[in-house]
Amino acid sequence: MTVNSGSPGWYLRRLSRMGPREVAGRVGDAVRRRRWRSARPDCPSVTGARFTAVLPAGTIAAVSPDAAKRLIAEADRLMCGHAEYFGVVRDDLADPDWWCDPKTGRRAPWGYAFNVPYRNEDAVGDIKQIWELSRHQYLTVLAAAYAITGDERYAERVAAHLRSWWAANPPLRGVHWISGIELGIRLLSWVWIRRLLDGWPGVAGLFEGNPVALNQIWHHQRWLAAFPSRGSSANNHVIAEAAGQFAAACAFGWFPSSARWRAGALRSLERQLRRNTFDSGLNRELATEYHGLVLELGLAAVAEADATRVPVPASIRLVLLRMTDALAAVVDSRLRPPRQGDADDGHGLVVDGTGTDRWASLLATGDAVFGRLAWWPEVTGTDVRTPLLAALIRPYAKIAAAPVVTRPPSRPGHFADAGLTVLRGPGEIWCRCDGGPHGFLSIAAHAHADALSVEVRHDGVDVLADPGTFCYHGQPEWRRYFRSTLGHNTLQVDGGDQSVSGGPFLWTRHARSRVLTADTSDTSDGGTARWCAEHDGYQRSVHRRRVELATAKQELTVVDEVRGPRRDVRLAFHLGPAIAADLAGNRAVLTWTRDGEGRSAVLDLPGQLSWRAHRGETDPPLGWYSAGFGRKEPATTLVGTGFADGTALLGEFTTVLRFHG
Repeated sequence: MTVNSGSPGWYLRRLSRMGPREVAGRVGDAVRRRRWRSARPDCPSVTGARFTAVLPAGTIAAVSPDAAKRLIAEADRLMCGHAEYFGVVRDDLADPDWWCDPKTGRRAPWGYAFNVPYRNEDAVGDIKQIWELSRHQYLTVLAAAYAITGDERYAERVAAHLRSWWAANPPLRGVHWISGIELGIRLLSWVWIRRLLDGWPGVAGLFEGNPVALNQIWHHQRWLAAFPSRGSSANNHVIAEAAGQFAAACAFGWFPSSARWRAGALRSLERQLRRNTFDSGLNRELATEYHGLVLELGLAAVAEADATRVPVPASIRLVLLRMTDALAAVVDSRLRPPRQGDADDGHGLVVDGTGTDRWASLLATGDAVFGRLAWWPEVTGTDVRTPLLAALIRPYAKIAAAPVVTRPPSRPGHFADAGLTVLRGPGEIWCRCDGGPHGFLSIAAHAHADALSVEVRHDGVDVLADPGTFCYHGQPEWRRYFRSTLGHNTLQVDGGDQSVSGGPFLWTRHARSRVLTADTSDTSDGGTARWCAEHDGYQRSVHRRRVELATAKQELTVVDEVRGPRRDVRLAFHLGPAIAADLAGNRAVLTWTRDGEGRSAVLDLPGQLSWRAHRGETDPPLGWYSAGFGRKEPATTLVGTGFADGTALLGEFTTVLRFHG
């Protein structure tokens, strides 16, 4: 069934997930939007504006030559008009059309922003493609290239594109004035563009001396103050809104409302960072890329506060510290975190070239700001962003008001509040087990129906893989597949999902999981790590899963148990795109190459089920892997079909994965 996110049924389902306060707030928003359509005030006059939140002297010199080289190579590609967003190659960036979707060729319609049907791809095109360029994060890369090289070509291109965008997108007109997260991230980009271009003679005339720029900055902040994400939508979006608003009100604090906007954004940022983060430091959306996005946004906001000497609550720094420690704890041997929940390649602040490792960069910044712990993995790569942020953010240890916090003395393997467990073994075996909440808030917007799923890697290579996300809007059959139960390494009962979807970002019933055992103690002496959890997503039945990692044998055992009456089941194991599989009966021989060396494993599958390999199928989708948003490639999925009957001792299925060497 295709779920139309703009249909009356969708609106009713969405309304059912809201509380009275959220409903009242949204009614107020609707009234305000109607009033704003005909009442657009002018930006108050500004005199004597100066930008003082500059980088300290010597900051650029701290950027490593390797990181600078990657950045300049990327900037030169952009100068030639070349870029790639979500799998679509663009060659039009020398003079972009801000309203055109290069994937479909459609142009978004003109009109009052809140009347544009942005969820309708037939009318607008792929909104992610249109919005991404207008986050202006490619312009921060060009501005950083100017800061490093002093080559004014980069600065002039940035100025030309900003003037073009401002002219094409007057306040409240068109698709770029619809979504608060876009406005917030765009403001953050503008702050950094102004900072990185500070040595360019034309920068004051581009920003503080430019009435058009002042009008845009003022209207962006007015919009964000009026229409914050509310209630069941107060996830990573509200943090981007608050961070962008706060950064602009600090760095561009030139308006009568700046102090009020700054205080309101700081209150929201402090409250929402705490609400969006478990005490363990993991993001409550349980979608790893949004953990990275929120951490980037939080660090950028604190950098702005410290650059302008605006005090921030100690709780903000504490949340960011815990998020950084949690990230260090969950990454694998190649610094890759779990592939859990939605991922849309969204970043809070971009100043690096392609090839820079996002997660290594965040850990490097965490080291500079908070100090690394002895158990943290080593970070060997370099990036541009870390020395820039580190030059602005005061080290945690040097802040007198910072609370004393007990950080983990050894690497955590189990995060009880998030229900996430990582089992580790020799040969760089890494296994993530999911026994946590379905998602965050009543709609769990970025959750997948993946309860009790496992994700297994060997030396950073996906062996049993989480297939990823691929898309949000416009392709409902693919959106359903990549967030479905069958689309994950877990058990499906009677052909349905564990949780019930009401739309592409809406779940109307959430499976409840609980972890029964999580023993992740040190297994370096050849011991066994264990995990067990269950969920209630299937009516009349309970799915329980046990996982054991026997380190001496390099062997992972997964036991699935269905308690309840006879049910049809499908057990899926999704292999990574690098894995070749030879399936014979219920045994699959897996082979792959890592750093030029051949690797192998054997997967013994439950004999009670009938096994078949699927790869690159489209009707319906099955056997796919999405390395990033908008990109997918065929990969092998092994699916066992049969039945389980918990009343007749036919409800237990054992899978064993053995690594060789």
